[in-house]
Amino acid sequence: MLSGNMKNRESIQEPIFDYYNHEVPDIDLSDCEFPHVIEIYDFPQEFRTEDLLRIFCTYQKKGFDIKWVDDTHALGVFSSPITARDALGSKHTMVKIRPLSQATRAAKAKARAYAEFLQPAKERPETSAALARRLVISALGVRSKQSKTQREAELKKLQEARERKQLEAKQREDIWEGRDQSAV
Repeated sequence: MLSGNMKNRESIQEPIFDYYNHEVPDIDLSDCEFPHVIEIYDFPQEFRTEDLLRIFCTYQKKGFDIKWVDDTHALGVFSSPITARDALGSKHTMVKIRPLSQATRAAKAKARAYAEFLQPAKERPETSAALARRLVISALGVRSKQSKTQREAELKKLQEARERKQLEAKQREDIWEGRDQSAV
């Protein structure tokens, strides 16, 4: 019998995280100067921007950017305070996070100094190299190596983007004015 010398000892290890009863902490960001910005801290000095972006990859489509404070502190800039609150509720093994209102003095000073760069992150609009190519070619005085079909395809793509932008602006205006959307 294997339990001969075990005098009824029980060893139960408590879990570190209780995933069944996980509650997102109710964090009030209303008093914060930048409610869409959080401090990311206590990560290895070897971490680079790509590493932090990888950790917060679920927020990149919603709009997320990193601004460095020092080797072990960074500011996470989200598209909205709601997204920032959602990020504060998640657990990360390699980094610690907290609202900017609880951040270090250096992080708060950096946030105030770079206030214009800490506006909510927005997804970059779709772009084309057509204008840059035209400017460079005209400045150098050389002929374009682009075929006529490539130019036409690029112009068509730009025209479609222009039309899509105009339609979105019209739909936005119709919504604000309370116009009927079913007629569109």
